[in-house]
Amino acid sequence: MLTITFLIYWGSSQLQKLTRISWLSPMLITIAALIGLLKLTGISFEKYYESGYLIELWLKPAIVALGLPLFNELRHIKLQFLTLFITELVGCVLGIVSVVLVAKWLGASPEIIKSLAPKSVSTPIAIEISRQIGGLPALTSAIVVVVGMIGAACGLKMMQLGKVSHAVSQSLSMGTAAHVMGTNRIGELSDRYGAYATLGLILNGVLTAFFAGPLVKLLL
Repeated sequence: MLTITFLIYWGSSQLQKLTRISWLSPMLITIAALIGLLKLTGISFEKYYESGYLIELWLKPAIVALGLPLFNELRHIKLQFLTLFITELVGCVLGIVSVVLVAKWLGASPEIIKSLAPKSVSTPIAIEISRQIGGLPALTSAIVVVVGMIGAACGLKMMQLGKVSHAVSQSLSMGTAAHVMGTNRIGELSDRYGAYATLGLILNGVLTAFFAGPLVKLLL
């Protein structure tokens, strides 16, 4: 099953490259294909996970690789760090406030709203934040995956429509709004894009950990 998972992901990646259709996300296609395959074959998720857990195991050290392009751009980042930090702070606060207010307006319960607040950070951080502020970690985990897939699939197109063309702006936005998936997507363009997206990913994770609780408490 592990080999099949890799083949599906590789095939969907090639399909996206050939078609250049942004919403053909390899992650989305792989998840949908695996769900269909498990349903058709009658294989339980527990059985699949006996080999599939290795993917999760490898992902943790693989994230360290995101630090390489960041290190290569460190000299340029230092020169504009204050501007980048303020930008990240605004993006973090707006991201939390907007999702809380929209969810509240739509009538979501406090528990659901707290689960939505850390939607734009990587899964391990989001789960811990959700647990600390009284959300549902399982729901938060699912939301983080969905947000990442939407950001990776549609983020660049949305910025094109909004006429956001600066490389640093695009990269920070993808890393901030769509965490690892967004960072991986825009990192395909160049190492420079990947470096600033990684910076956005890291800073947003730290800032969300600090501000999610107080902001949710204030707005509820």
